[in-house]
Amino acid sequence: MELLMGLLRIHVNRGVNLAIRDVVSSDPYVVIKMGKQKLKTRVVNKCVNPEWNEDLTLSIADPTLPIHLLVYDKDTFSLDDKMGDAEFEIGPFIEALKMRLAGLPSGTIITKVHPSRQNCLAEESRILWTDGKLVQNLCLRLRNVESGEIELQLEWIDIPGSRGL
Repeated sequence: MELLMGLLRIHVNRGVNLAIRDVVSSDPYVVIKMGKQKLKTRVVNKCVNPEWNEDLTLSIADPTLPIHLLVYDKDTFSLDDKMGDAEFEIGPFIEALKMRLAGLPSGTIITKVHPSRQNCLAEESRILWTDGKLVQNLCLRLRNVESGEIELQLEWIDIPGSRGL
């Protein structure tokens, strides 16, 4: 417990224009990996624009590790088909957390992360102070696939007794 910095809640909102892997549609689900941790969402049947609205929580001990996001198509009789992947870093989010921003008005933009070749962002990502907590909305463009984006929201959760930031 003393090695943990805190928890990162990843709200997997939805997928947009995901690739078709079955005859006319796909049955997608998302897998999120960081270090030895691996979490996955439920399968949404026959949909290329799925809405998961699920919260997945990672424990953060080393914030320099990248977070890998993989999208798969669930198959019944064979291995699941890969529908793309993305990767993102939480460095800018952790830096904003270290600012200790309590008392700011809700909706304040702390910083922006711009899309580049080093990240999988489809558009500018804003780190906001909302309702007394820090959140970051991400729209990730999937790699190694013809089309697809995944929308996420990050939120930090402090743990009593953790080493903190």
